Amino acid sequence: MTNPLDAVRLVGLLAEGARLRTVAALVLGYDTLAAITRATGLETREAMVALDRLVQAGLVEEAGDGAYHLLEAAFATAAREAAPPTRTDEHDDHPSEVARVLRTYVRDGRLTQIPMQRSKRLVVLDVLAQDFEPGRRYTERQVNVILGKWHADWAALRRYLVDEGMLSRADGEYWRSGASFEVE
Repeated sequence: MTNPLDAVRLVGLLAEGARLRTVAALVLGYDTLAAITRATGLETREAMVALDRLVQAGLVEEAGDGAYHLLEAAFATAAREAAPPTRTDEHDDHPSEVARVLRTYVRDGRLTQIPMQRSKRLVVLDVLAQDFEPGRRYTERQVNVILGKWHADWAALRRYLVDEGMLSRADGEYWRSGASFEVE
């Protein structure tokens, strides 16, 4: 896994025309090399170089079937990290013992690190599980995008959520199967 892109690196990646056009094609749903070259007007070699650079930077992932996927959460992450801190009371709506853990591990809506101690990790995972709507099925990619908004190591978060019974998975789909529920 590559390091998350900061805003400066992200803008630098998109400052080159072929890479910008490639990202635009991916946003519009063109996900193979052939489709990207048709959509962008780039030569095959030019598109391959752009895709390779975007994959190396961690903005695009290559699927085993020759398709490419833009990791859109990278834009939100870069924007959030570049924005000045906005609130100091972000955990006041939680019970004091939960807020204490969250103040240590969550800043500006981002997980600063995954707690090693299980009891603290469970508190954090419970908060992350709230992003998954009960009764809804998610693809692995959707889960990764949701968790990527919290932390760059979305794979570890996904594994912890499954291991702790907060998410279940079968046949390539995930669904919320545990964690606390807010009663409205």
